[in-house]
Amino acid sequence: MSAISCALLVDDDDTTNFLNQRLLERLSITDTVLVAGNGQEALNLLHQHCELPTSPTCPALILLDMKMPLMNGFEFLQAYAQQPQRQKPPVVIIMLTTSLNPGDVERMQNLPIAGYLTKPLTTEKITRIMQEHFSYLAS
Repeated sequence: MSAISCALLVDDDDTTNFLNQRLLERLSITDTVLVAGNGQEALNLLHQHCELPTSPTCPALILLDMKMPLMNGFEFLQAYAQQPQRQKPPVVIIMLTTSLNPGDVERMQNLPIAGYLTKPLTTEKITRIMQEHFSYLAS
């Protein structure tokens, strides 16, 4: 049985999305992985899949890239915060970045996110997220 109903990967790099999707599937974290190439696509998917917050395809976890074209991670969070409460189900948002720029790190610390991680995602990083936020026990 999967630990969470659905996860949403938001990254403009197709290879990163493919690898992260395979990692989540291999770890049996979820049966459903949604993928968006930017923040706007992610908002559209949330609107589509979270009309009912109890929907099995409404993400419990969002792995959000910081830097993307069209709508980056910061812009996504700002737009997401403005959604009506009924369209914002409880979700754990983890920002992903390749940047350790002190300005970016400081900016992330003031965001409504559960945390941030440097890329690439690994089994250890996913397991830690699942243990901290979903009381997941790795087998």
